Amino acid sequence: MSRWLGIDHGVKRIGVAVGDAAGAIVTPLEHLSASDVDLAGRIAKLAAEYDAVGIVVGWPLLADDSEGPQARLARRFAADLAEQTGLDVRLWDERLSSFEADERMKGRYTRKQKRRRHDAVAAATILEDFFNGDGPASATRPAD
Repeated sequence: MSRWLGIDHGVKRIGVAVGDAAGAIVTPLEHLSASDVDLAGRIAKLAAEYDAVGIVVGWPLLADDSEGPQARLARRFAADLAEQTGLDVRLWDERLSSFEADERMKGRYTRKQKRRRHDAVAAATILEDFFNGDGPASATRPAD
């Protein structure tokens, strides 16, 4: 069984999901504070708890497939995660993941509940797309 963590990287919050590549079953977990001084340590603990072999970080590319400021921040974050955790860390195009998360939660939660779950649901969306797009075999590593 090959589990991965999915990360929706944000300036304030980091959404986390876990999924099994073999069955493509993905579960939103939680969101972490981006200002947490031991963020990589928290993510490493989650990876160990779920026996994850890798981490996929959402990569917010621009419409022309180039990197803007947010994509560069995500790449640096992914590179730091790879260095600090020793896990296989990949980047995955996350365009429309927030929109998809909103669509999935539409009519199901109050505004406050949506805000608490949104980042983890977006991370799950990124991870599902990663699995469906053969991400483990083809995704970019942060150093590439």
